Amino acid sequence: MPIYHTLGKIPPKRHTIFEKPGGGIHYEQLFGTIGFDGMSSLLYELHRPTQVRRIADPINVKPKIAVEHNMKAMLLQGFEIPKAADWLDSRKTLLANKDVHIGLAAPTKSLRDYFYKNADADEMIFVHRGTGTLRTFLGNIPFEYGDYLIIPRGMIYQIDFDTEDNRLLFAESFHPIYTPKRYRNWFGQMLEHSPFCERDYKLPAELETHDEKGDFIIKVKKQGYLHELVYATHPFDVVGWDGYNFPYGFSIHNFEPITGRVHQPPPVHQTFETSAFVICSFCPRLYDYHPKSIPAPYNHSNIDSDEMLYYVDGDFMSRNNIKPGHITLHPAGIPHGPAPGAYERSIGQTETEELAVMIDTFAPLMVTEQALAIDDGQYYKSWVEPGE
Repeated sequence: MPIYHTLGKIPPKRHTIFEKPGGGIHYEQLFGTIGFDGMSSLLYELHRPTQVRRIADPINVKPKIAVEHNMKAMLLQGFEIPKAADWLDSRKTLLANKDVHIGLAAPTKSLRDYFYKNADADEMIFVHRGTGTLRTFLGNIPFEYGDYLIIPRGMIYQIDFDTEDNRLLFAESFHPIYTPKRYRNWFGQMLEHSPFCERDYKLPAELETHDEKGDFIIKVKKQGYLHELVYATHPFDVVGWDGYNFPYGFSIHNFEPITGRVHQPPPVHQTFETSAFVICSFCPRLYDYHPKSIPAPYNHSNIDSDEMLYYVDGDFMSRNNIKPGHITLHPAGIPHGPAPGAYERSIGQTETEELAVMIDTFAPLMVTEQALAIDDGQYYKSWVEPGE
């Protein structure tokens, strides 16, 4: 998402002396990606961001794979994921490959006892239930139902929740998450045919600056292990920054669906992309307006990608017996399509109120033990007509 943003106080020139009001100088940090070639921001801090006091033994948090080679369509009952007080304990990875880990979380408490940093992956968090504030060292972002939160790798953050009933979909991407390039010009500006634009973003605001010394725990995820580091100063000591690398939010309710006379393919719903998977938003929209149109999606074969669909709210026209919080997985190599009766039932319908998030991966997804625990075990047979 190439857009310039700045918060707080910064010097007029990069890499020059920036004096503190009471004497001394601020410490500059380049917060960047892809070496020195990707998007970056320049931070100005009260203390050196390198003061590590202690490091604990790492903990293995790699997902436990139950099915490595999957060819079965599955329905995961997402709201059966147990609640947990701690943010990291609440995160349950359900599907994984070398490019992305996808899961659900149901935290009941705010993340306040420590700070968190994912050094491996950009994070996408979709808010299904709950409100609160994403607090980062680059500023805070309030969130609510329907918000996507995009957190670049290496971002130090905490989360404040307003309630105990929080339901979140997350994706840890080992590739940078961007907006679709076909919606941007060569400068990075969103084009007129894009289903959203820059004014729809929730940018960081309310920069917290803490001048505190002590013991501050940062839990860092790297290479599938959780490392606990104790720093000598508060991580949120940034007085100002500018650049292009920062967290942001986007509401699914601000996605403007692209419609047509006949059924439009899934790429029109694309919201984010990486080099290894895409994220799409299925939102309330008018149906196709050709006089003989069939609004339900046609049967299609996933030859090159696995499809994961997370159902949020509304009436899911193409499926039967689907509830909010359910996840369907349609693996590559076999066709799938509307449930029996849905194809015919859609004819003559003029609109849909469905709300869902889809992730299509270009590499097969493996199924974890935690996913098998909430699998209904019958979904793959749901296309068989009664009596057949």
